[in-house]
Amino acid sequence: MPIYRSEGVIPPKRHTVFRKLDGSLYHEELVGTEGFSGISSLVYHLNPPTVVKSFSKPYSVKAEIAVEENLQARSFQSFHASPNDDYIKSRKTLFINSDMSIGIVAPKKSMTEYFFKNADADEMIFVHKGSGKLYTMYGELAFKYGDYIIIPRGTVYKLDFDTADNHLLLVESYGPIETPNRYRNNYGQFMEHSPFCERDFVFPTNLKTYDEKGDFVINIKKKDAIYPYVYGNHPFDVVGWDGCSYPYIFSIFNFEPITGRIHLPPPIHQTFQGKNFVICSFVPRLYDYHPNAIPASYHHSNIDSNELLYYVDGDFMSRNNIEKGQITLHPPGIPHGPHPGAIERSIGKKETQELAVMIDPFNPIQITKDALAMEVPDYYMSWMEK
Repeated sequence: MPIYRSEGVIPPKRHTVFRKLDGSLYHEELVGTEGFSGISSLVYHLNPPTVVKSFSKPYSVKAEIAVEENLQARSFQSFHASPNDDYIKSRKTLFINSDMSIGIVAPKKSMTEYFFKNADADEMIFVHKGSGKLYTMYGELAFKYGDYIIIPRGTVYKLDFDTADNHLLLVESYGPIETPNRYRNNYGQFMEHSPFCERDFVFPTNLKTYDEKGDFVINIKKKDAIYPYVYGNHPFDVVGWDGCSYPYIFSIFNFEPITGRIHLPPPIHQTFQGKNFVICSFVPRLYDYHPNAIPASYHHSNIDSNELLYYVDGDFMSRNNIEKGQITLHPPGIPHGPHPGAIERSIGKKETQELAVMIDPFNPIQITKDALAMEVPDYYMSWMEK
């Protein structure tokens, strides 16, 4: 997020002497996601963030690939994913390529025994069911239904859920997850045509400094494995920080839809961009207002990308018999479009109440065994007239 933030106590000049009341130094740490050239933050610890007491043998969380090459329209019921008490065990990867992975998380309990760090990927967590708080060294973020939570790679965090009924859509990106370039000017400010602005984002607050020593378990994800590390200092022993890299929240309900006289293509719904993929938000909006407009989307061929739609709520205009939490996958190379009857049904309609998240990876994806366990049979035949 290229918006400068500062919380807590920091020195007037970076990389300079910054002492505690007892005369000892605070410990400065640079946290960035693209070496020394991307956005970053400087954080100031009470203790060195490097004190490792022990570590255990890593264990694999690599997803089992079931379909390496796919050229078939498919659909999946993500609510069929089995919940698990443990946050890490509840993470189920469904789709993978060299740039990203897409999955479902259904944890029943909060993270009380350990912290988690993804050392490979930025994370986008979309909250379909559940609420609670995200805790990091940058402060706290309260999340709820409809929130996109963006967590930069390398961020140590804990999730505290309010209830046991939680269902999250997860994107792991091996490049930064950003807002679209075309919405921002040369200075990083959102321009007037953007469907959101700086006021719509929620930033970490209530910075608390934990001056604690002991055994603090951080489960670190790296290369499809979890490395359990035990640190001697609490990871949230930060007195202050500043910079442009930190977790934040954007609610899908703060996306202001762009509409026109005739049907506009999916890029108008774009909310985030990553390396070789985009994320879009379909939200309640007025339909096209040309007197002869067809509000339903026209048939189109995904020659360059997969199209994954995650259905959140409402009645999606172009699909028949779609349920909450259902995912449709339309692969590159073959055309797809509205289901039978959807085009005629849309004519004359003034608005839609649909709510969905669309993810378009531009490189081929593989489908996992966990995904096939949730697959809707014969979805590819759903365009046949009955």
